[in-house]
Amino acid sequence: MRISAKRVTVLMLPLALAACFGNEESRPISFMGSGASGDQPFPNNYRVEVPAFMRTYLNNPVGVRGAAIAEPAVRDVNGRTRYVGCLRYSARETDGSYREPRERAILFVSGRLDRMIEKPDELCAGAAYAPFPELERLTR
Repeated sequence: MRISAKRVTVLMLPLALAACFGNEESRPISFMGSGASGDQPFPNNYRVEVPAFMRTYLNNPVGVRGAAIAEPAVRDVNGRTRYVGCLRYSARETDGSYREPRERAILFVSGRLDRMIEKPDELCAGAAYAPFPELERLTR
């Protein structure tokens, strides 16, 4: 049986579209992929990188409340040693109300923000949070 390129495209389209959809909880966001292995440098610039990332991540970055961050600490992530910071915040909805506080893990590779982990579970267990006013002062 011979399948044309046009038919393959039509058959693959639903799969490609399915990969684009999903809710905020299910999508990993990564800039550097699996990245470098071995000793990782401390992400010295994390207090600048995290708000810059969140400005693009949040639908409405204005008016974030209750922002707190835990300094990045060395954690094992899928068998690799990485610096992981933890973030807690309440984002503003389009109707002006606020979401329940959300907790996210921020993974750093080679000293730079790599991805946000939507369900941090044990990565952020016992994290020592401190106020993070830089996130609360975001503008569009």
